Amino acid sequence: MRILIVLAALAGFACSSASQSGGIPEYGYQVVHTYAHDPQAFTQGLLYLNGFLYEGTGLEGQSSIRKVRLETGEVLQKHDLPEAYFGEGIVNWKDRLMEITWKAETGFVYDLATFQPRGQFQYPGEGWGLTQDGKRIIMSDGSPDLRFWDPETLKETGRITVTAGGRAVQYLNELEWVKGEIYANVWQTDRIARIDPASGKVVGWIDLAGLLSAADRSESPEGNVLNGIAYDAQGDRLFVTGKHWPKLFEIRLVKK
Repeated sequence: MRILIVLAALAGFACSSASQSGGIPEYGYQVVHTYAHDPQAFTQGLLYLNGFLYEGTGLEGQSSIRKVRLETGEVLQKHDLPEAYFGEGIVNWKDRLMEITWKAETGFVYDLATFQPRGQFQYPGEGWGLTQDGKRIIMSDGSPDLRFWDPETLKETGRITVTAGGRAVQYLNELEWVKGEIYANVWQTDRIARIDPASGKVVGWIDLAGLLSAADRSESPEGNVLNGIAYDAQGDRLFVTGKHWPKLFEIRLVKK
């Protein structure tokens, strides 16, 4: 399973992160505001739209899509997936909300307002994260590749390979479109890659180590890791959270 990826591979990534950062700007953070977040939510996808957060959660038998009140963390609306599916990333397009699943090669389309199912679609391989740039849907699958989809047909139109210092970046997970860049959680790390969508090159690293205190971390066996990026373009606010985190943070980036 994804949650059992060999630790040696992750250690290798951590050891190589310093070399990957060579010449690439590094950013820390300042916490602007802290909000409540459902600690039972195994966060897979996150987006901000019209004053609310939309969240996709994972794990078989626990996967859902949710509409959440930012200020309180209250779940206002919820749709559960069938138990056979492990929910992953979500993205909005017009009056629809799309969701992908981990290994089933199946995605779901919902009415954005009601969460009523409106259809299904297929894609090859694993599904991890989703976002959109106003013209295309962008998908991650845990590899260094990002796929571009036509938002109307949900068919692939192209790909880029994400690199840092000439080396491919593995484990790209939850995605967000921020000011012309793709932000991507790197799974099982406290780092977010800022990616040029034209070249695939990492143009910045965001280091969020220490954002969630040790006291707030649960003993979740599935992984208590950073995952979830949402951006309020109108208010220029950046939000991040993690799987089973009891808090969601609004942060401001600070260049190191």
